Amino acid sequence: MNSAKYQIAVIGGTGALGFGLGLRWARAGHHIIIGSRAQDSADRAVERMRGLLPEARVSGLENGPAAAAAEIVVLTVPFSNQAPMLAAVHDGSQGKILVDVTVPLQPPKVRTVQLPPEGSAGQAAQKALGENVRVVSAFQNVAADHLAELDHDIDCDILVCGNDPDAREVVVGLAGDAGMRAWQAGRIENSVVAEALTSALIFMNNRYKIAGAGIRITG
Repeated sequence: MNSAKYQIAVIGGTGALGFGLGLRWARAGHHIIIGSRAQDSADRAVERMRGLLPEARVSGLENGPAAAAAEIVVLTVPFSNQAPMLAAVHDGSQGKILVDVTVPLQPPKVRTVQLPPEGSAGQAAQKALGENVRVVSAFQNVAADHLAELDHDIDCDILVCGNDPDAREVVVGLAGDAGMRAWQAGRIENSVVAEALTSALIFMNNRYKIAGAGIRITG
């Protein structure tokens, strides 16, 4: 478990993926700030988290103030919401690590890879936020369904991409705190690998009736 404890803003923390990651980080001792477009939604998520984990250090704010109050910002929103959410947290993220969990899925063809003009969602986030934000791309291949079940082992490794090796290593530690094994996988351009793989995993889930296919690094 990572010895450092952070204030982590989870933007989109009312959704299954963001809430589950936040819950696991809260269990590891981090202070979680649930970000939402509406304060009442954030407040409801805070109460739910406290119900599942009474000792959780958790608060709720609207997205912009949540990013400003945090040491690390984690973006867990659908691709259609990525650009407006990046704009909302732009100022509050400066000088910080922003973990982008966005997958460029474009319904209804979510089982087919469709990448944005920037090359990947991670690259789009880095371009939108500027070089003063250390964008790290991670957690795209984790199925959200079981994250909030704290006794459930997550059977998936994490690929961590970003231009700053130290920032990548911080996120490797956060993955460990959430009960997952993570690997540094290179610069932000390499985030296309995990992002594109998500569509293939969705296809396999449907084709082979798998409840949340994941990946493992071997060797």
